[in-house]
Amino acid sequence: MTVAFFSGSRRRAAVALGAVSAGLLVLSACDKPTPLATLTVGTDSVHSEAACYNDGDAIKESQIQQCLNKKAEKTIKVSTGDQIRFGVDPEIAENGWTIFLGGQQAEPEPYKKTYRSIPASAFFATQTGEATDETQVTIVENTGKKLTGIWHFQLKKES
Repeated sequence: MTVAFFSGSRRRAAVALGAVSAGLLVLSACDKPTPLATLTVGTDSVHSEAACYNDGDAIKESQIQQCLNKKAEKTIKVSTGDQIRFGVDPEIAENGWTIFLGGQQAEPEPYKKTYRSIPASAFFATQTGEATDETQVTIVENTGKKLTGIWHFQLKKES
């Protein structure tokens, strides 16, 4: 004799409930992703999560230089005549963000919009005036007083 523990519709509901529960369990084990920063040149884009991020709180002073010196994992090719479009998530723009070149702050005040465009030629000269074929650009989320996030990108000049 065969005994059905659940009718067809109850069985489907139990399976669906089990799948949802398992999905929630898997998601609760994941870290919350950091906000994204994106560089776009022409039709090519690269985006990255933060190299250092403390969920919107200040990065510890002892970690800042180490974070600024990390190597970029994302590279985009550019010509000196291109425009580089920088985009950040709204929560980054809310605090403000600045561009660093080679670990040094390149602009005095935090920018508070989610998008800006800068000519690529601005990134391919050293402080001594020599031309360079690669440069690391870092986006730093800051409130003017504290650094809260750091994103790195490598710009490579097309020949």
